[in-house]
Amino acid sequence: MTDLSNLIAALPDRSLLVLDDDLALRTRLGRALEQRGFVVTTAGGVVEALEAVRAAPPAFAVLDMRLEDGTGLKVVEAIRDARPDARVIMLTGYGNIATAVAAVKAGAVDYLAKPADADDVARALLAAGDMQAAPPDNPMSADRVRWEHIQRVYELCGHNVSETARRLSMHRRTLQRILAKRAPR
Repeated sequence: MTDLSNLIAALPDRSLLVLDDDLALRTRLGRALEQRGFVVTTAGGVVEALEAVRAAPPAFAVLDMRLEDGTGLKVVEAIRDARPDARVIMLTGYGNIATAVAAVKAGAVDYLAKPADADDVARALLAAGDMQAAPPDNPMSADRVRWEHIQRVYELCGHNVSETARRLSMHRRTLQRILAKRAPR
């Protein structure tokens, strides 16, 4: 963390916007990045984030892709219009190629899956030019990614097991067994 903190401390502008509708994640990530030297502003929704961008366009941003009141892509575009040199990272709990491409086209420089470690986020924000950051030290396991995907679809189906099983093309009882277990590491 000291090397990252030294790099961040040397930046002329350390302003950072953290946008996520999950209060606990937003608070933890904001504090962790503050401890590393960023000057953090947090927002819980698209409207709040757009107001923050209008008030003071940040040099860096960590934005959630899917929010209750819209998409983080709107905020990426607003940041790009206000400050073209800003480095924007998209975070999401449900990653796929299409949303990654949309985020990069909108102006994001990297795309990370939740839960992302604060050091991984800081490294992605500080990666030189258009280079991507090094791979994370502790990425999610394939089992965890599968579990996160199932949880997301289950949530989008209104916690309806039968509908979720149909959409995932799996047997309902198999899905029930998966949902009854704890999340893999």
